[in-house]
Amino acid sequence: MAVREILPDIYWIGAIDWDRRIFDALIPLPEGTSYNAYLVSGSEKTALIDTVDPTKEFEYVCNLVKAGVESVDYIVVNHAEQDHSGSLPMAAELFPRAQIVVSEKCRDLVESLLEIPPERCLVVKDGDTISLGNKTLEFIMAPWVHWPETMLTYLQEDRVLFSCDLFGSHLATSSLFVDDMRDIYHPAKRYYGEIMMPFRSNIREHLARLSAYDIGIIAPSHGPLHRPPGPILAAYRDWISDEVRNEVVIIYVSMHGSTEKMVNHLAGALMEQNVTVRIFNLQVSDLGEIAMALVDAATVVIATPTMIFGPHPLAVNAAYITNLLRPKTKFAAVIGSFGWGGNTVEILKGMLSRLNAEMLDPVYVKGAPDSACLRNLETLADRIVEKHRENGVFTPGAG
Repeated sequence: MAVREILPDIYWIGAIDWDRRIFDALIPLPEGTSYNAYLVSGSEKTALIDTVDPTKEFEYVCNLVKAGVESVDYIVVNHAEQDHSGSLPMAAELFPRAQIVVSEKCRDLVESLLEIPPERCLVVKDGDTISLGNKTLEFIMAPWVHWPETMLTYLQEDRVLFSCDLFGSHLATSSLFVDDMRDIYHPAKRYYGEIMMPFRSNIREHLARLSAYDIGIIAPSHGPLHRPPGPILAAYRDWISDEVRNEVVIIYVSMHGSTEKMVNHLAGALMEQNVTVRIFNLQVSDLGEIAMALVDAATVVIATPTMIFGPHPLAVNAAYITNLLRPKTKFAAVIGSFGWGGNTVEILKGMLSRLNAEMLDPVYVKGAPDSACLRNLETLADRIVEKHRENGVFTPGAG
């Protein structure tokens, strides 16, 4: 437990979860995470910004005590998801006179998810402000980063943007601020790929609006704070752009080795033509690493054997998640082997309907890959290189 000063009268009072290794029963957390909550003490009033996951209520209460918080006027809820607001019922009981500041949609969610009485809520709209005396909180509606009710809170006088999930990273660290962007780039990109990538068009709009704000510190809900904010803003502008790289992500599962041989042959043919290849075996691969690789790749290939009459369940899961993440990839293909038939290619193509990607001809072979199959894989590699060239992402002699 620790209370850490960000600026005079502005404190981090959250919790670090060193041991958590899974999020949403789906996303691996190899480096843990943090639940960032903040205290802002004005000359007249006091505000809490977000709470913590309910598993860390004790640490949160201890930090409130250590910070000497005796009364609270406002509890700002930027986002109703439990890792931010799970301790809201406790905080609301601890400070019964505090108004709970929410967007209109957030009010409905905290009522249904957390049983907060609607009469406790102060609903704010885009651009509304609350004065704490010598400090002013401004509320910026930012729907779909990554829930529909999300808002950001901007502390005007101190130029601090409490950005909720935007610009966050799942990282348990004792560092309050990012010391070196190289240290945070990997977990921040991974977080973007897992959480934010499906909403990149929304983020593009929000970034354009935030460019009008004078921001000195970005204080997200997970991971260390950004001061100065320039490096993380630049990274996000890259990730949300339409630009892709000369990279192919191959996601595969193989039961008896045939599909794996196809994957290796295709990868070799691509590498010989200076295409960067990232291969993920679904039996052992980390979902977050796959999501991160998809952020920039020009092409994604899903490789699977046919199980009975359709794709292997691990490939189904991968296709479903890729479709949800909706990366900016330009091209996609399916390769694999079968024993006696099935609709694997058609099923996977249908599962990738949200990708704005051109589907290249599949390579789908009966049994083990023969010489004709290997030539078809080489043709597919040539086709991928041709498409990369046409889209200006292929650089001869460089991966």
